Amino acid sequence: MNRAFLEYYHCPEKFADFRLDPQRQDGAEPGYFSFGPGNILHGKVGSEGRESAAGLLADAATRVRIEGRACILPFDPTEVANNLRLERYMDRAAKPVWKRAVRGLYYALRPAFPVSFRRHLQKAWLKGWDKTPFPRWPVDRSVDQMFATLMRFALQASGEARIPFIWFWPEGKSSCAVMTHDVETDAGRRFAGALMDINDSYGIKSSFQLIPDARYVVSDDDLAAIKGRGFEANVHDLKHDGHLYDSHEKFEESAARINQFGERFGSKGFRSAVLYRNQEWFGALKFSYDMSVPNVAHLDPQRGGCCTVMPYFVGDLLEIPVTATQDYTLFHVLGTHLHDLWQKQISQIMEQHGLISFIVHPDYLDTEDALKSYKALLAHLSELRAQAAVWIALPGEVDTWWRHRSEMKLVAEGAGWRVEGPEAERATVAYATLKDDKLAYQFV
Repeated sequence: MNRAFLEYYHCPEKFADFRLDPQRQDGAEPGYFSFGPGNILHGKVGSEGRESAAGLLADAATRVRIEGRACILPFDPTEVANNLRLERYMDRAAKPVWKRAVRGLYYALRPAFPVSFRRHLQKAWLKGWDKTPFPRWPVDRSVDQMFATLMRFALQASGEARIPFIWFWPEGKSSCAVMTHDVETDAGRRFAGALMDINDSYGIKSSFQLIPDARYVVSDDDLAAIKGRGFEANVHDLKHDGHLYDSHEKFEESAARINQFGERFGSKGFRSAVLYRNQEWFGALKFSYDMSVPNVAHLDPQRGGCCTVMPYFVGDLLEIPVTATQDYTLFHVLGTHLHDLWQKQISQIMEQHGLISFIVHPDYLDTEDALKSYKALLAHLSELRAQAAVWIALPGEVDTWWRHRSEMKLVAEGAGWRVEGPEAERATVAYATLKDDKLAYQFV
């Protein structure tokens, strides 16, 4: 039950002695509970778990006991982390048949709909999104805050003034930001060159997700133009028709073709259309990383969210979650070109030292307001890189770093610690400590 905590922090095992309370009712069904103020989790916690995340929830933190150097917990943190990251708290089977039929009809007719009409339909579909209590809008950090609370208990149980761990990002960067572009139309494909010019003017490289088998033809020249300038080209669904995850059998067939296009594109990464997903099926995708899971999906056709602002592994595949609201949603569903929401999301993610991940479509940068808003976002990210030590990286760079970090380990050296493993020279030893009974991180 300590595995997820150790994979998150990469601290020495001796500091993570979490044990399951033998008094927990193992036969209880998974339910919602809190773990500290405002932090909602889902898992087996005995009779205190509730079917709904709404209302006052029992706080499992009050049931944690410290016995010697061990922390006795009323739940399994690895189980809970998997429940949230893999969206197992969602009842997918509960989706009414009529909703699936409406979705199929929408995608069949979507190419003929003007954006204004699509916007009207989407607002009707998403009605009531702001009443959903979980995941927490606009950024859900439940997994990350659970691990932070566990680190507080680990510090108390160990009797140590601080616990060493391998910092989340290379060179001690405070957070990470990733820019991605899903290319939905031929107009968007043709705009890719100009978009790369804009990005380069701010010193920000990005990835382009290209639809391989519908809407437009991806030529070898397109791929060479993107890669030759230091950008990434990834596979975006198969046909972008909303049907990729309709059935497991059809998904397996489509995944085989998607993998072939991945080889042709020379792509390490994949993203599904409209962020449709079933993480239990990801094993059929032969990519190094995926970018199809939103942090909180209140404004996406498929609800849910992974409840973390950090990458995580789904089997051998690294998930790089989408942690900021998409441009289309901001511009056309919420109806604003202001950055208030993006600013709030960036701030909350940086508080957790997490990953700030954007989707901006070249197809929707076709107005002066949209283009101005995007350039302002790039300018802000550039400022964060200079003033707040944010690492602006390509998704492939994040994938490489996170894989190398997973192979690193801390080794005691004299009175301190050093990192061993691939890219160890880029890693930083950080320390978790308590300051006024609150968790704090420091470098030495």
